[in-house]
Amino acid sequence: MLFINNDSNDVYFNFALEHYFVTEKQMNEPLLVFWRTEPTLMVGKYQNIYEEVDVNYAKQHDINIVRRPSGGGTIYTDLGSWQFTFIHYQTKREIFFDDFTQPVIVALNRLGVPAEFNGRNDIMIENKKISGNAQYKEKGITVHHGSLLFDTDIEEMVRSTTVDEHKIISKSIKSIRDRVTNIAEYLSNDFTAMDFKQYMVQELMGNEATIYHLTRTDIARINELADQLFRSWEAKYKRNPTFTRTTTHYLAGGKLSVSLNIKSGRIAELQLTGDFFSGEDIEEFCQKLVGTRLDEQAIREKITELTDQSLIYNISNEEIATAILDIPQRNID
Repeated sequence: MLFINNDSNDVYFNFALEHYFVTEKQMNEPLLVFWRTEPTLMVGKYQNIYEEVDVNYAKQHDINIVRRPSGGGTIYTDLGSWQFTFIHYQTKREIFFDDFTQPVIVALNRLGVPAEFNGRNDIMIENKKISGNAQYKEKGITVHHGSLLFDTDIEEMVRSTTVDEHKIISKSIKSIRDRVTNIAEYLSNDFTAMDFKQYMVQELMGNEATIYHLTRTDIARINELADQLFRSWEAKYKRNPTFTRTTTHYLAGGKLSVSLNIKSGRIAELQLTGDFFSGEDIEEFCQKLVGTRLDEQAIREKITELTDQSLIYNISNEEIATAILDIPQRNID
């Protein structure tokens, strides 16, 4: 495995770095990047920013907003948080977490931190979240990134995010503070954030780590990609759904919202958003359903025609069809 040495705290640069090593400069071995950001709200690929983030508060307090290329939910990060990225150049279409979360858990356990995986995409300590993980595919290449709350400003996290009330109720919690914690609380006071980075990189890389230092050419191109793909208004907000009717469903694979515009009994516009994960092109799938009659037989037959594989991780195509059909008939012209 190759360690990419990256000291940038610019979230747009850091996501562009991932993109660069996936699409433009593929290496001969898997990559690890260990990085952090200035205060930032990272929104999942399929989410509506206005439903997840207090946009005005973020602007007033210089908190960056970025749309990740991966699914999952919104997270808050700052200089008290660390992010890790694994890039594997093997071709796999499936979403899989264990290969990447388990080494992190083992490293934390060796440090005396009682971390464990929650079975979906979080790493927990005593039922409190310390790490959210997300994953996406680019031409079969796997990019897995995760957060590690080391000494994050929890109060700022609470103020800058709009909490999905159902998640609190369904997990029997009353606030973000009840369901997240910092790793630093389980370590000695003299163990700094930089100590933590050094320890984690050594544990994840082993004793024979090979380090790659970014060249001036690398940095220049990554900055271009940051501006083009992540920093602009279009990159952040263009994916927000335009809709006339939305229903929300809470399934094993996460929150799935169905936004529909129906005309003459047929789908004129369809968008699927939420904190789920998918290795497929969700937008293309939705576009191919446009023009389909909104009835059970037509929807199910069309989905079967489009794909014989599961479209969304841990959510069946049958559940997707049921969610799309969950529209009161009075809203159909």
